[in-house]
Amino acid sequence: MRWDQLFEDLDAQLQAEGLRERDAEVADRTRHERAQIDVQARLLASVGAAPVAVHLPSGSLRGVIRDVGPDWVLVEGGPGASSLVVTAAIRAVTGMAPGAVVPSIVARRFGLGAALRGISRDRSVVELIAGRLRLVGTLDVVGSDHVEMAEHAPDVPRRARNVVALHVVPFSALEVVQRLRR
Repeated sequence: MRWDQLFEDLDAQLQAEGLRERDAEVADRTRHERAQIDVQARLLASVGAAPVAVHLPSGSLRGVIRDVGPDWVLVEGGPGASSLVVTAAIRAVTGMAPGAVVPSIVARRFGLGAALRGISRDRSVVELIAGRLRLVGTLDVVGSDHVEMAEHAPDVPRRARNVVALHVVPFSALEVVQRLRR
């Protein structure tokens, strides 16, 4: 009888050790999987979900995430009020949906330059925010790492007579490009 108890006790200890090893391996794999998730995948999980607050050095934006690229997020604050936010400028996002979504090949390649070229192509009047700098005008040129903006009043078209200054702003300085009208 004592031998039976001893063997049962040893068997229970062995099973408990096996469960601890399995739990440790699952925890290690979970940490490894989570370490592979980038901010783009986290942001993609929130596309179309509840409104979020995007905190930037210049302030916070509230709205629904509509699209995400490898280095930008499109946040819609209301009808016609969309803001292209540079991911590198984001300090925190509050209210994101749980989980992650693996970006498609297209989403991984559609960078900030491509998004800004779309805005430049349709000649939208935008507000460009780069820290304390706030400019209103039209994006004339989108280079490989910068934008050239013609500053003018928001209620006039981009014409030479309306331009008050030309600005070159590196992508690294950008926080938000917000369309004012089409």
